[in-house]
Amino acid sequence: MFESLSERLESAFKQLKGEGRISEINIATTVKEIRRALVDADVNYKIAKDFTDKVKDKALGEKVITAISPGQLMVKIVKDELVELMGNTEVELELKANPTVILIAGLQGSGKTTFSGKLANFLKSKKSKKPLLVAADIYRPAAIDQLQVLGGQIGVEVYSEPENKNAVQIAENAIKQAKANGNNVVIIDTAGRLAVDEVMMTEVSNVKKAVQPQEILFVVDSMTGQDAVNTAKAFNEKLDFSGIVLTKLDGDTRGGAALTITYTVQKPIKFVSMGEKLDTLDVFYPERMAQRILGMGDITTLVERAQAQFNEEQAKKLEKKIRQNQFDFDDFKEQLAQIKKMGSIKDLLGMIPGVGKAVKDLDISDDAFKGIEAMINSMTPAERANPDLIDGSRRRRIAKGAGKEIADVNQFMKQFEQMRQMMKMMNKMPGGAKGLKMR
Repeated sequence: MFESLSERLESAFKQLKGEGRISEINIATTVKEIRRALVDADVNYKIAKDFTDKVKDKALGEKVITAISPGQLMVKIVKDELVELMGNTEVELELKANPTVILIAGLQGSGKTTFSGKLANFLKSKKSKKPLLVAADIYRPAAIDQLQVLGGQIGVEVYSEPENKNAVQIAENAIKQAKANGNNVVIIDTAGRLAVDEVMMTEVSNVKKAVQPQEILFVVDSMTGQDAVNTAKAFNEKLDFSGIVLTKLDGDTRGGAALTITYTVQKPIKFVSMGEKLDTLDVFYPERMAQRILGMGDITTLVERAQAQFNEEQAKKLEKKIRQNQFDFDDFKEQLAQIKKMGSIKDLLGMIPGVGKAVKDLDISDDAFKGIEAMINSMTPAERANPDLIDGSRRRRIAKGAGKEIADVNQFMKQFEQMRQMMKMMNKMPGGAKGLKMR
């Protein structure tokens, strides 16, 4: 997402490269390119014009200090305006009530049921809550089954009444069950339709009136562009929802909905969701998203994801092994597993400033580590614990067991040894292996 917009904005900023100062002429050209880029990204023309008018006014009112070039200053102004456009700051869920009732609404196919599972997983793992998922979609039998499967994967109870065709009753009964069982969050997955219709709106409104939710989250498929914004307006008029969830952000989408939905309905984006994995749900941070759009990366999110996987105890054990020069293939495999839990490899690389642009056209598979894991799995426990045991004949056996060439094993062994040598050198530096520790 945003790749095309990022490229177009970068091209617009280049027009100021080499300019010694900001003038009405060079700003006008740059601003026109920024407006075209936004419109091409499916941003409504009026919003794009308002946005670029603000950028132009700010740029002409700025004096370029010696340390900043006109191009750098323009990037900063555009970043600040993007942050403003997307809501300024993150907005968290209201979770004070016991139980907190969260109503999920949106069109069919927007990803409501998958998001409900992701939200339950997020609240359980990150907020130490005991959620109850509620299957209140009375029209799509598969929705109940899907929710049951998702609940089973994350260890969260699912409340359903397959024979009951009254969504209001199901929701009310679920809340009674939650109170009896000590569930402090109730997530109600409601029915969707292929388009906004009166029957659907009336039903979800009736559920809202009956259960008085603390949060109503509107789930929207970001790949539908401005249609998503129009749908959000219709839902908001009927439901007055408290927040927006953008799904399928990893799809081939131009980004107009993500940029303008908050501006249009005056409601915050609370979460963004990518892929089917249940841990691919992120709180929406306007500043971080603006940085990514402008190719600045997102180190903060990268560090947070890393910290969620690397705990203090593991870090201490690893530090001790590195200090004693005992880092082995079991340790290496464990580190790979933790990196994989952080999300898609390409997405992670895109969070590193300057790297996103370099890898955008590369086909980086999330299976990139499979060959390495296969080679480690082909080793005996003794070989994994003591890499120095692996001689020529053992390498041939490992290659055969992993379905690899002997050259692949040799290359992997060489790289692993280089990494161990680097760690050994770090031990001799001030601070030693502590520099590797996640803080």
